[in-house]
Amino acid sequence: MTDKQRILLVDDDRNISHLIRLYLEKEGYEVSEAARGDEGLAAFRRQPPALVLLDVMLPGADGLEVLREIRKTSKTPVIMLTAKDETFDKVLGLELGADDYITKPFENKELVARVKAVLRRSAETGAPDATDDMLTFPALTVSLARYEVTYDGKPVEMPPKEMEVLYFLASHPNMVFTREQLLERVWGFDFFGDSRTVDVHIKRLREKLTGCEQHGWEIHTVWRVGYKFEIKQ
Repeated sequence: MTDKQRILLVDDDRNISHLIRLYLEKEGYEVSEAARGDEGLAAFRRQPPALVLLDVMLPGADGLEVLREIRKTSKTPVIMLTAKDETFDKVLGLELGADDYITKPFENKELVARVKAVLRRSAETGAPDATDDMLTFPALTVSLARYEVTYDGKPVEMPPKEMEVLYFLASHPNMVFTREQLLERVWGFDFFGDSRTVDVHIKRLREKLTGCEQHGWEIHTVWRVGYKFEIKQ
């Protein structure tokens, strides 16, 4: 008997929740539900799931507030759910650490594909037996397995996606990547984001790594192309 991956679904629309549950259970997942943001957060803390499907508009605490609380202690993947007529800042959600978002109404195949892709990426980046995960440069160390960044001898707080952008670029020094390539490699090929998402993450990284040029490296903009982790010769 194999253990099923458990997904926590936080949505106050009972009809949508019922459909999502049917889709996911058909694919072999175990699903637990909460209809309020505060209840969802309590359920997450009681028994952390493999993934969270989190509606934006919720009673008790909205989805972004719940996401903030989750990201204080956990890098469990989170997919945000939003209705077409709701105002949802995709960049804000991703800045806070969401792994993806999906707009309601959606096709069941799309939902399942998103869930599988996010879980797969989470397993790949969070594998406990990963080797060579520690990157070291003058004044900078990045550990993806522990999700830790140290700069100038001090720990730096970063949301998961910020750290993954930094790790990816630093893993390929002096290689240039377009915004679309970074969206594909960090968020996944099926992430339908816009390039502004990448720009915002790069801006935040630069704010946290000020003065890095004096250490012989920087996150460099290649005009009209993209970004690279540049090591000065």
